[in-house]
Amino acid sequence: MSIARRTRHWRALADGRVCCELCPRRCRLAEGQRGLCFVRACRDGALVLTEAARPLGCRPDPIEKKPLYHFLPGSLTYSFGTAGCNLACRYCQNWEMSRARAAATGGGAPTDPARLVTAARTSGCRSLAFTYNDPVVFHEYALDCAAAAHAAGLYTVAVSAGYVLPAPRAEFYAAIDAANIDLKAFDDRFYRRLCGARLAPVLETLESLVHETAVWVEVTTLVIPGENDDPRRLHALSAWIAGHLGCEVPLHLSAFHPAHRMRDHAATPIATLMRAREIARANGLRHVYLGNLGNLGAEIGGETRCVSCGARLLARVGYRVVARALDETGRCLVCGARCQGVFTTAARDTALDHPARGPT
Repeated sequence: MSIARRTRHWRALADGRVCCELCPRRCRLAEGQRGLCFVRACRDGALVLTEAARPLGCRPDPIEKKPLYHFLPGSLTYSFGTAGCNLACRYCQNWEMSRARAAATGGGAPTDPARLVTAARTSGCRSLAFTYNDPVVFHEYALDCAAAAHAAGLYTVAVSAGYVLPAPRAEFYAAIDAANIDLKAFDDRFYRRLCGARLAPVLETLESLVHETAVWVEVTTLVIPGENDDPRRLHALSAWIAGHLGCEVPLHLSAFHPAHRMRDHAATPIATLMRAREIARANGLRHVYLGNLGNLGAEIGGETRCVSCGARLLARVGYRVVARALDETGRCLVCGARCQGVFTTAARDTALDHPARGPT
């Protein structure tokens, strides 16, 4: 399979350059130039994806590792990414892949989507996950893989920063069943200074997914000491989620560990995450989880509780579900109240719940 391929979202400019119209950067590239993502380039007057069909990090993972706690909990998802990313986060936890040239990753042979699907099914996975780097940058290949996954009866999962323009966003998420979107901070200055991006497009993506699609959505915020852990900012973030997305949307508060260009920062104290959870709950969010703390995170912040009677619906140790008290439709076995999420093992065409809807 050829690695480079023409892309879908771009336009030619009068001066001979091309404008990428995949993400809000709208990189304008002359012949031979690459975008910030590194994997999209101008060749022969067209925009091409240079690393198409070159997956990296292929392996089965617990779905909880994405993290998704209300989408087929306890199942496996076949995970992969590629080189490149359209953000430039100074603290990236997967920087070896997202900021690397493909040749530096030590792998990534061209792979037909059918081979990934076969590997997923052989591994006992229920879904295919586009993760590790942002699937925005391998948009066309991800769509090919999603089509192959659905044809084989697998669900599709995207882990993304949500930094994408409306047209490609609609095209991509029409093929996605569940997504975890990073809301890195409720602060445009944070996005500009530490990620080289803007906040507004991410908020637009979140509202679009929740209110205009059937994608199951969960949100993750990596809490970084001294950067986005101010209680006022955490209050604004969780209040926005409650008011604009709905109180049933799960929020994952994840611990930062020194990485990439921010190795001088301390890891997130557990007390900081617990305080952030209290703030989110005070703003009405019903499912707030603590992550990136190993087994301890599951013990202090990984349980799923019934919002009606308080019964423990799902107990987790690390990324493993060790006990459950809800049926396949997500109803509590104690009181019968509905927990919002996708818990059924039926075929893909089963209607997915909309996160903004309240319990029924």
